[in-house]
Amino acid sequence: MDEQADAFESHPEARYGGAGRMSDATVAAHEEAAATLADFAPAANGFTGRDIPPDDVFNRCVRCGLCLPTCPTYVETMVETSSPRGRIALIKSVAEGQLDLLSPGFMHQMSECLDCRACEAVCPSGVEYGKLLEPARTQVNRALEQERGPIKNFVRHLLLHVLFGNLAIMRLVSRVLWLVQRLGLQAFAQKSGLARLFGMEKMIDLAPRMSDTFFVARDQRWEATGAKKATVFLHGGCIMATAFAEIDFATVRVLQRAGCEVLAPAAQGCCGAITVHAGDMDAGRELAKRNIEAFEQSGADYYIINAAGCGSTLKEYGHLFHEDPQWHARAVRFAAKVRDITEFLDEIGIDENLGRIEATVTYQEPCHLVHAQRITQAPRNLLRKIPGLTLVEMDESSLCCGSAGIYNLTQPEMSQRLMERKAKNAAATGASCCATANPGCQLQVQAGLRREGSEMSVRHIIELLDESYRVGDASRGTPATP
Repeated sequence: MDEQADAFESHPEARYGGAGRMSDATVAAHEEAAATLADFAPAANGFTGRDIPPDDVFNRCVRCGLCLPTCPTYVETMVETSSPRGRIALIKSVAEGQLDLLSPGFMHQMSECLDCRACEAVCPSGVEYGKLLEPARTQVNRALEQERGPIKNFVRHLLLHVLFGNLAIMRLVSRVLWLVQRLGLQAFAQKSGLARLFGMEKMIDLAPRMSDTFFVARDQRWEATGAKKATVFLHGGCIMATAFAEIDFATVRVLQRAGCEVLAPAAQGCCGAITVHAGDMDAGRELAKRNIEAFEQSGADYYIINAAGCGSTLKEYGHLFHEDPQWHARAVRFAAKVRDITEFLDEIGIDENLGRIEATVTYQEPCHLVHAQRITQAPRNLLRKIPGLTLVEMDESSLCCGSAGIYNLTQPEMSQRLMERKAKNAAATGASCCATANPGCQLQVQAGLRREGSEMSVRHIIELLDESYRVGDASRGTPATP
């Protein structure tokens, strides 16, 4: 840990977040951070087997510090080890045998990171941070299998392999939650104090309201409206298809109006984002194989996704299989055809027969859209096409909201801090609606705004486009797209 300690001393501006900005709380935070250095134990075991963080990536870091102000956890803590370059130094220390893989401090930092990729977008050295973090988490989780015990391993298997591995089971669990919500049991648990008693208050507060009708891919085919520009494969998703099914249906309608024939092959499954981010890259690969095969058999031109977090993982299938000669080339070809819905519509052009929506809208940028996929203008371009809509920018629109898959369950304290920060920035715009392009962000920002007492709605960009088309159709007296 000599290198890490040197970083604290040689870069005081990074440690404290800039000259002249040290509050008493910040000083206390750093004193606490210094005390936790004892959590970083000498090496006992390093990285082994497959999925090892590549040294050609972590050795690219020149410790310039440009990543610091973009990192959500560093911005909140001002602690060097909670920054990208701090975590890279820890990963390098494990790789070089100077630090134990299962040091509490190392495991905490690998878990505390949101994997938002903001550091990648600004790194002048081109450090692909995601290629370090996800293998590091996988290494930790493999090493923990013996220590977690059979019960915890079984619960983890149920969540990552069974629930996300089978969309029919996902729909079954979602239907049970739908019933609980419609019977008022969820609200009862909150009002009666039972949720607080069992430590589930925050989990219940963040639980999505299940859609009345799920989007179930059954090999449907929807014809293009007008001249056909392309045939597209629509990824229905898991959470999106059950909690935000109306967005999937709206996506079909908007794609039809853009001149696309839309397919929903039944063979598709979860994208694998949750499992990969949770440090189970083997499970992620099994899920990826299903989607690659389904796309190859569909004959579609493009693979369309309306959830930014899923899209990022789908586009990285090539790297996911970089050690597998049998699947690597297929994965690379697949990834080249993946498009986020906003990116795709901006490329091919949309039906301009839009109706007026008189609203002031601000845009919350999903991390895995703006940082991982580097898509910034396409969502704004689409919003600006809607007549009557006024787009206002919020402060820190690209700073993570704290959702990050299941991060709000694994790191609830940091997640809540970031949620409150995002909600305050959104509310400060005075907008009536916050637009986004990812279901996790939608849930997180909604919860934050509720706690702020704001009545601002949170909607997917595609929902706004779909509404605009319906308004336009109604004003012209033409039938709406079914």
